[in-house]
Amino acid sequence: MAIDVAPRVGAGGAPRKGRAVRLSTRDRIAITVMVGVPLLVVGAFIWFPTIASIGLSFTNWDGIGGISSAHWVGTRNYHEIATIYPPFWPAVEHNIIWLGFLVFVATPLGLLLAYELDKNIRGTRIYQSVFFLPVVLSFAIIGFIWELIYSPTQGLINNLITNTAHGHVIDWLGNPKLNLWAVLVAVGWRHAGYIMILYLAGLKAVDPSLREAAAIDGAGEWHAFRTVVFPALRPINIVIVVVTVIEALRAFDIVYIINRGRNGLELLSVLVTDNIIGEASRVGYGSSIAVILIVISIVPIVVFVWNSFQERIS
Repeated sequence: MAIDVAPRVGAGGAPRKGRAVRLSTRDRIAITVMVGVPLLVVGAFIWFPTIASIGLSFTNWDGIGGISSAHWVGTRNYHEIATIYPPFWPAVEHNIIWLGFLVFVATPLGLLLAYELDKNIRGTRIYQSVFFLPVVLSFAIIGFIWELIYSPTQGLINNLITNTAHGHVIDWLGNPKLNLWAVLVAVGWRHAGYIMILYLAGLKAVDPSLREAAAIDGAGEWHAFRTVVFPALRPINIVIVVVTVIEALRAFDIVYIINRGRNGLELLSVLVTDNIIGEASRVGYGSSIAVILIVISIVPIVVFVWNSFQERIS
């Protein structure tokens, strides 16, 4: 049954205001619960810890004796982190390398897989399941799996490329010059499957007439993808950028499983954990590193999303 929602017109031709809808008490309670509970959860588990971390980053609180024992030290924590804290700059470098690997290697690989599977080749459902399987595993499990693969004496890789019986082994995870790249291969294995699913969903939503028009104009497959298909994936690209930045900067569990984020695997998230719940118990110091990580995470996302919306508006 259709409902006429057109505005009523009065005798003078002016639209007459519609009657206000009155909500029952039950409706008001339902709306309050549906809006209030998510806001309460987000505020308790996201905004409150974030704001508290920002405030604690300007103190020297050690987590003992209550918050009243914290003393204001201003920006001293930030100055010490940037000047006399040895693991900080290696951790920043490793996070940047992590982000670069995901952006320039794992994400294009996921896009390639999605583009090929979008052609509905034989067994495409099986391939999708195989490539997506790592995504359903936690990074802790992935860390255990790749520890076995990289094992110096019993690992698959060393047994394929070297003679382990004569002691000719490569310590993939113990060598600080190799372990970061070895871990990135494991991370890329999972990230490519995640990106594949996102891009595959975007490719399914592309209007087939765009490809048909490009083919009629004589455009090759690569030219059609670069000029027609990929620009149509702009909404998905925004999601991909946000997901990739977050994945690169929140990385923690896989390196913590391997060697607790040390000896070449230092990351900012590991430094936050070591300072807040480690032996040092420097909550203020760890909060300062957490704030730096938050800023590094938010800035590129905000800049990219802002530019994307500005281009869409113009």
